[in-house]
Amino acid sequence: MTLPHLYFLFPRLNINSGGNIAQLKFLAIAQEITTATAVTYRQREKDTLFLDDLLKKNPAEDTGVYVIHWGPDIQRLLTKLKNRRVIYVAHSSGYRFTLPPKVPIIAVSKHTQAYWGRHAPNSLIFYLPNEISPEYQNRHQPRTIDILVMKRKSSKYLLEKLVPALKPHCNLVLVDFWVEDLAHLFNQTKVYLYDSSEYWWQTGLTEGFGLPPLEAMACGCTVFSSINDALSDYLDPGFNCHKLRVYSLEYDVYRILNAVKNWQDCDNDELLQKYRKQAISERFKKILEQIDFFFSYQKIVEDSNIPGFSRALVGGMIGKIKKKIGDLVKR
Repeated sequence: MTLPHLYFLFPRLNINSGGNIAQLKFLAIAQEITTATAVTYRQREKDTLFLDDLLKKNPAEDTGVYVIHWGPDIQRLLTKLKNRRVIYVAHSSGYRFTLPPKVPIIAVSKHTQAYWGRHAPNSLIFYLPNEISPEYQNRHQPRTIDILVMKRKSSKYLLEKLVPALKPHCNLVLVDFWVEDLAHLFNQTKVYLYDSSEYWWQTGLTEGFGLPPLEAMACGCTVFSSINDALSDYLDPGFNCHKLRVYSLEYDVYRILNAVKNWQDCDNDELLQKYRKQAISERFKKILEQIDFFFSYQKIVEDSNIPGFSRALVGGMIGKIKKKIGDLVKR
């Protein structure tokens, strides 16, 4: 089967965010399966295709598939790509845009897959997790950092309460800058703390995947983390990690310092297997074959004819509640 040419759309290429970096890794995997090209749409970049130039081609003659992912721009891109073949790669959820059933969805987490299963029930939906790069592995070397915390996306509780309480008792490193070689840093660390729950609650969005805790686990760190949103895909408190911010500051401090004191070198190869490149590549090839067939079928049946959800049940429930209230008032 000849697979379609994929155009991976980016606002620009040099955005240091988890979703954008994950999408660049996804592009590299796609390029080993079919022809795939990076395309920018907010600004032109050297040696990179620009979306407006591609869209000069007649839609009927355009055989490419446009892969979109950047949440704030999805609605605008869907309008711009109205008559083209489009795949949406869903990272964070909660942006409140709608997707037409003709657009297949690839969710990077089960949490996001469930979100779109609810909000786009008539769409073709697949699950394809992000890749954990091969440099994220346990190098079995001496570890000089007891506890590692990265400031970005961390909660006030973690930064203003927990870090000051822990710092006098151990070698705690707080990172507030971009780290080029994060795998090296994780391999120097015994315990990694991560709490993004407040950040995503404030934005009204969700943790789309949560790469840092999984990357830390790949490097042999003991992880204390919030388990909000997509973090629940792979975090299993009491078995492969510990739940952070439980009951009281003192309880957290006791458990974390105990984990530092009793830290043991370990690998998580079985957990990580499905997040490695080979597994994702094999899975994506099967997904892409099904999406390609789906696009071909749209030429036969051009419009979706499955009805949306009815609010009749909701209306009936409200009517029953009103009746019960009325009966209570009469008494």
